[in-house]
Amino acid sequence: MPFTCMYSQQNLSAKEIVKKADDNMRGKTSEADITIKIIRPTWSREMNMKAWSKGDDYSMILITSPAKEKGTVFLKRTKEVWNWIPSIERTIKLPPSMMSQSWMGTDFTNDDLVKEASSVSDYNHNYLGKEIMFNKDCYKIEMIPKPSAAIVWEKVVVWIDATDFLQLKAEFYDEDGELVNIMNSSEVKEVGGRKITAKIVQL
Repeated sequence: MPFTCMYSQQNLSAKEIVKKADDNMRGKTSEADITIKIIRPTWSREMNMKAWSKGDDYSMILITSPAKEKGTVFLKRTKEVWNWIPSIERTIKLPPSMMSQSWMGTDFTNDDLVKEASSVSDYNHNYLGKEIMFNKDCYKIEMIPKPSAAIVWEKVVVWIDATDFLQLKAEFYDEDGELVNIMNSSEVKEVGGRKITAKIVQL
């Protein structure tokens, strides 16, 4: 059974801190214009999209460029994820096994963008202490997927700003305990009365 530590002046559990960070980014509803840049030693690529969400259960992503992928749509409804592919005029339901695969040829997974998995309900949360990350006092929390969750990671470690409850860093570990992905978030902006990170870099 996971250890849950109660701490901080606000007396929040690790799960509650993760939920506050998740709520900060999602809000009740959200709309965003997103640019993804893929940079390699010999080439680079840019993709633009529009995204909408309503709580944890509903979200949609529409690719607006480049021309080859324009019109591609991803739709999430609770735990179901659908993909409209205009080139073949077909809608495909993505199985949980595909959520760990590359999203549109990027370093992100389908789950990173479409968020079938919930960082709140699909993980057990353990408080690891406080650390300074990017010159900010952060809660360090380990997230272990529940046995029932279709998640490929053995664990995820996140650093959440103790003041604004923004996730500033996340580390993703595979089943062998090897560090596979790192996501760093920056460029804090105030949107709709709440602060969010506007830039994510995956290493």
